[in-house]
Amino acid sequence: MPLRLHLRDEPQAAASRPVSGRGLLAVMCASVVLVVGMVASINLAVPMLAASDLRPSASALIWIVDTYVVFFACLVIPGGAAGDRFGRKGVLLAGLVLFAVGALLSAVAPDVPVLLAGRAITGIGAAAVLPNTLAVLLHAVPAERKGVTIATWASMTGIGGVVGNVGGGAVLSGGSWRWLFAAAVPLSLVLAAWVARIAPVSPRHDRPLSLLGAVLLVGATIALLLGIVEGPEAGWGSPIVLTGFAGAIVLFALWTFVELKAEHPLLDPRLFRVPALRSACLGMTAIFFGMFALFYVNASFLQYGKGFSVLMTGLGIIPMTIPVILGARHVGRLVQRVGVDATIAIAFAFGGGGLVGLSTNDASTPYFVYAAWLVVTGIGVTLALPTLSAAISGSLPPAQAGVGAGLQATTREFGSALGVAVIGTVLTGRFVDALPPDIRANHDPHTVAQALAVTTPDRAPEVISAFVTGTSTALRVIGVSVLVFGALVVLQSRLSRTRGNQ
Repeated sequence: MPLRLHLRDEPQAAASRPVSGRGLLAVMCASVVLVVGMVASINLAVPMLAASDLRPSASALIWIVDTYVVFFACLVIPGGAAGDRFGRKGVLLAGLVLFAVGALLSAVAPDVPVLLAGRAITGIGAAAVLPNTLAVLLHAVPAERKGVTIATWASMTGIGGVVGNVGGGAVLSGGSWRWLFAAAVPLSLVLAAWVARIAPVSPRHDRPLSLLGAVLLVGATIALLLGIVEGPEAGWGSPIVLTGFAGAIVLFALWTFVELKAEHPLLDPRLFRVPALRSACLGMTAIFFGMFALFYVNASFLQYGKGFSVLMTGLGIIPMTIPVILGARHVGRLVQRVGVDATIAIAFAFGGGGLVGLSTNDASTPYFVYAAWLVVTGIGVTLALPTLSAAISGSLPPAQAGVGAGLQATTREFGSALGVAVIGTVLTGRFVDALPPDIRANHDPHTVAQALAVTTPDRAPEVISAFVTGTSTALRVIGVSVLVFGALVVLQSRLSRTRGNQ
């Protein structure tokens, strides 16, 4: 059957063809796993990329990871609006095809700029896919199945991270980072063909698109990350870093002004006047800030520091998922027993404390100790995600449920991008400082691969030791930051409840 983009969905078509409920749920969930898995799997390829013929700098490595996440985060709300306006099935199909195009461009990239362009295209495709998978499902399933369907769909965002690590590790065992992107091409095209065959069309809504708001949000986020990422190599007082931070301030201000004036804003800044919503969004950002910062350094630490293969590295993160598998169903009961604020406080204590605990590991620490701290961190994530998701949804009226879903996706991906940028920046700065003075003075390397390439094999342990030192410092900074953010979230939440009761 030829692939057709239904950019003008007609309600009559839905009735003309029976829809397989299980098949539709399977393909939508698989699409979610694909786009979320790409966020996690790229971290496993960082050591390969660092040692590749592309010769990326430390900041370029961070951008290779973050470019996808930035476009994904900033365009997921416009992606949902585009589905409402032009047809959810058509935009979903377009997103899967864009994802394939971007992955193919990344796989054959001859240099870093082309790879970044491929990552950006893939992120745009992911932003079109994620919100419209849920929209297609909710249109197709009967009312009594919507709750179960939403819960199943939401669980895929967590499963996607695990599949990305394990599946990415298996693919990268082939020996080249290019295989990771090449494998995504047939997967996305098969899913597109499956969607074209079985997904129903749904009515269109004349929901306007705030294109200017989307462009300003993307630009402001990139400018902020530019200032953070380029600091260690260019210098914190360099023109590019100062321009990045100044540009972020100006663009975020312009975005706020445009959105306040817009009749149909992309994301209404006035929503953040609601204290409970503001604290929950900060909490969601902070949890993903910590989690994806960990993903970024975990892959390199296990490969460089402990000598794990790329497949074992992908499997090495699994202990973090054990609490999710065993404990997610019990979170609601804990909230009922001790309250929302206490649950969030416990979540951040475990999440931040686990990251600080991980920072105490070195190359000689047994893996089971490292795994135990992953479990501690996983307990924090398990407690935080459903509690904060419910807090975001509960802070908005039912008519704005779509806005709440978009906010959750945006805060998750923004936190992920920020976490990678911050931990990569701290890691690079501390790694350079910890290198032996002669290596630093003679070669000025900023990545492990660069340092290993310019030193003799007998000095490799010194380079690895410097990297482990940088990893420990970076994880400690992230862990303490998560604890501080958690305290702010709980304080803001308690204040909002106190004022609400007065």
